[in-house]
Amino acid sequence: MRLVSEIPHSRFKIQIHSYNSRFIVKIELGQYEQTYKINESDVSGLEEVEKMVTTELLRKSLLRFIEMREDWEDGFSKKNVK
Repeated sequence: MRLVSEIPHSRFKIQIHSYNSRFIVKIELGQYEQTYKINESDVSGLEEVEKMVTTELLRKSLLRFIEMREDWEDGFSKKNVK
């Protein structure tokens, strides 16, 4: 997997990779990560993929990260329950 772009952001680590004829958009926040795969044939190039990382996508990603953390904490709290 080859890193082809990083999008600066104050809250998230956002990277775009190229692998197996796909662009892979990785959005990270702390220990959590969301990944989106886009076939290279579905876009005109890297610039179009970068434009897909919108404020709205990041807003919704944050909500998903919050849900992910809640799910993890819920599961972790039950690890010793029998």
